[in-house]
Amino acid sequence: MTAMVEGKVVVVTGAGGGIGRDIALALAAEGARVVVNDIGTSTSGEGSDEGPAQRVVGEIRAAGGQAVASTDSVSEAHSANRIVTCALDTFGRIDGVVNNAGILRDRFFHKMSDAEWDGVIKVHLYGSWHVSRAAANHFKEQGSGAYVHMTSTSGLIGNFGQANYSAAKLGIVALSKSIALDMGKFAVRSNCIAPFAWSRMTGSIPTDTPEQQARVDKIKQMTPAKIAPLAVYLLSDAAREVNAQVFAVRNNEIFLMSQPRPLRSVHRGEGWTPRSIAAHAMPALRASFVGLERSGDVFAWDPV
Repeated sequence: MTAMVEGKVVVVTGAGGGIGRDIALALAAEGARVVVNDIGTSTSGEGSDEGPAQRVVGEIRAAGGQAVASTDSVSEAHSANRIVTCALDTFGRIDGVVNNAGILRDRFFHKMSDAEWDGVIKVHLYGSWHVSRAAANHFKEQGSGAYVHMTSTSGLIGNFGQANYSAAKLGIVALSKSIALDMGKFAVRSNCIAPFAWSRMTGSIPTDTPEQQARVDKIKQMTPAKIAPLAVYLLSDAAREVNAQVFAVRNNEIFLMSQPRPLRSVHRGEGWTPRSIAAHAMPALRASFVGLERSGDVFAWDPV
């Protein structure tokens, strides 16, 4: 059986653990040469450690695969360029990017600081932009390439205490769509995955009540390895017709997520006034309002 991504060179950011690690391992098992990028910070972005990236490289090499470690940060353009240069210098090309690196600095909106906002936006949104941009000209010149960006249902649907993370993750969806539109003519694809998985990024979810503990127990069933097959597929030539889509993976379920489109409209030939909007437009539209829901309200059934 032919390996899905035989010979391709793929950068995986945040690959020192969790979802990124499993994607890197799965890519290598399917024949890819992998740049394992991880700066080795805490989940909130403090410190650095070369160990996580090197350990994953060791795992890949021990299994007979090819990999190299990168410990450059995604949050600055110059260091993101070094990540792509690492792929070129080591393997001679780049075929795919998985934008997975991330941190959390959760806080209720009215208590969130500028530093907590900036730190999360820099890693998730700026990081996805920087690494994607660093690879873009190489993809254009060779007439091929694929991006896989990690989004989140916290952005697609909503969650408490994550204004920074939610804004970044929904911004990544718009970034991915823009890349798909601008680079489709060069046979470059860009798609998103919203993963449900237990990792150190979700390890901070509170378990103070029985309901919270039950929620965490459900999440623990969903291992990072469940995300990897879809990422490998999206980076393969088998997915050449898949572009600008948003998927979610929840244990053994794969979802195609909706993207914003008009739901309902109202028209008034003479135009609107604030009073006619209150009397006519809003009552007519109200039945189609989106509820104030969180991810757990929408995905309310047990993982299967």
